[in-house]
Amino acid sequence: MTTDERVSIQEQLAAELKDAMKKGDKARRDVIRQVQTEVRTVTSQAGFGELTDEVYQVVIAAYIKKMAKARDEYRELGERGKEMADKLDFEIEYLSRWIPSKLGEEETLRLVRQTIEDLHVEGNPKAVGMVVGALMKTRDDLDGALVNRLTRQELGAD
Repeated sequence: MTTDERVSIQEQLAAELKDAMKKGDKARRDVIRQVQTEVRTVTSQAGFGELTDEVYQVVIAAYIKKMAKARDEYRELGERGKEMADKLDFEIEYLSRWIPSKLGEEETLRLVRQTIEDLHVEGNPKAVGMVVGALMKTRDDLDGALVNRLTRQELGAD
């Protein structure tokens, strides 16, 4: 346990895996094992530091992104891809609790507008990179694609 008595993501996943195996929950067991494999792949690279919750969050977020793309491809197959799309939906929903949630469009737009004002770049379509960079460097609860789209829209860069 850490000094603040918080259970790490690694410990939570280990407990979840044990529970899933006891209950015969193959879907949960399989997705946890896959995340553990992905984490081992990342941590086996030369020069890797400490295994922290942040590492788990990055790995899980990357896995969710891959699975969302695959799910969308399965959905395009219609009935033939439905079973796999449903499986991936479960995995994405299940793992989402371990990644920080992103701000929604309304909150992000407020931040974009404030940053544009702070940087004094109102109406300057060439300042998109500066605004996006400023926001993404200081916040990890933002969706980069959303920030980019809203900044372009606010600066008239579309």
